[in-house]
Amino acid sequence: MKQDVVQEGWRSLLKREWIPTLAILLGGVLLQSMNVLMLTTVLPSIVGELGGVTMLSWPTTAYLASSIVAASCVGVLSTTFGARRVYCAGVVIFGLGAVLCSLAPAMGWIVAGRLIQGFGGGLEAAVAYVLVRATFPESMWSRTIALMSMSWSMSVLIGPLVGGLFAHFASWRGAFVASAATAVVLAVAAFFVLSPATASRPTSAARVPLGRVALICLAIAATSVTSAVGSSWLKLGLIVTAILAFVAMLRLDRTAPTRLLPSDAFSWRSGTGVGLWVALLLCITFSPLQIYVPMFLQQLHGFDPLSAGFAVACASMGWSVASILTAGLSGRSADRLMLIGPVMMGASLMAIALLGPNATASVVLLIPAIALLGAGIGQCWPLVAHRIMDSARVGDEVVAASSVPTIQQMGFAFGAAIAGLVANASGLAAAVADATMQRAAFWVPASFVAWAMLAFVAGLRLRALRRRV
Repeated sequence: MKQDVVQEGWRSLLKREWIPTLAILLGGVLLQSMNVLMLTTVLPSIVGELGGVTMLSWPTTAYLASSIVAASCVGVLSTTFGARRVYCAGVVIFGLGAVLCSLAPAMGWIVAGRLIQGFGGGLEAAVAYVLVRATFPESMWSRTIALMSMSWSMSVLIGPLVGGLFAHFASWRGAFVASAATAVVLAVAAFFVLSPATASRPTSAARVPLGRVALICLAIAATSVTSAVGSSWLKLGLIVTAILAFVAMLRLDRTAPTRLLPSDAFSWRSGTGVGLWVALLLCITFSPLQIYVPMFLQQLHGFDPLSAGFAVACASMGWSVASILTAGLSGRSADRLMLIGPVMMGASLMAIALLGPNATASVVLLIPAIALLGAGIGQCWPLVAHRIMDSARVGDEVVAASSVPTIQQMGFAFGAAIAGLVANASGLAAAVADATMQRAAFWVPASFVAWAMLAFVAGLRLRALRRRV
């Protein structure tokens, strides 16, 4: 009986007046997230042509950091200019960044282009939640957000495959040209489909939170730079700086009239706070797959770019299938899955660490290990997102929902920076198969098992809080 209700609820989204807006929103999330992951496949080709292997994690980190900054400004921008204009502007900015990447003569240009793309993508992804509230009835908000999350997981399949196809049959530059062309089409469609109405009049309190945004930038920048410095003490100092900047941002945000995150964000005493911890840790745990595994597969196992893209896409299949199967569960079943997921991810990472450096390892074992990593986060993600929104305090409902993609991007950004730190600490200095690459192929995934275990501990706390209610 419960399953019939869930199915009827999903079918109720397919009304004629909602389908065009839903298609625009899902297409925008897919474009933005797909390009985060497309880079994983074309990066080896970019490094092979332009050099800059020590900056391997910088394009991803720059994209996600800029995206977070843009997302934090969406509230005031949408009330001032209207959600439709902000959405279209975000897509256009995204396309301009893609054009810059396609013309890059050096790795620094790639980083700059991804920085621009990230800002546009962040605007588009965050304002999508404003449009959800303005377009759909309240009973449909959670299901629409779930579909947007599914679009993100599907991008883990499409992004690497698109990058692999261009890297194999054409040029990595063509992948960025295709992204720019798609952005133009989406911007035109959004202008004619989306409602032009603004959310409300801006108030004196609705200011861009420059101080808190600056602290977020400082945290991500400090974490990223650790991969480029040689001194262990300097690395430690940068990591401490990043932690302090993020903590300072949280303290300022909790007392601010216009918050970037819920008032109980990362609190150990609330469902929303602990849920954000789980979301952050899951995304950090998933990060090594996005950046370094394609290169390890190509250099140590003889995969071509397309084959590496297909291999990484197995994680997307695991993510999407697991999300679909678990999205309707609740209660004790959901609690169990949120605990099993991090354990699955930890086991997967350990298997990848053991099989990755071994050139003679069977692909029959390595591919399922990659798929298991995606299934672990996939079975948790819709449940954790639901818990974050369902546990929100009165007045925090909107910011709790919008914090889910923000924390997702923050997790990927921090994870990318940490992966770069571990890779460089392992001695990786060139995209050439040698003993240092084999060492990095073990330590990069193995070091993230600890993050999976932290997610398991946070899941235990989340279950305990639910049982107290």
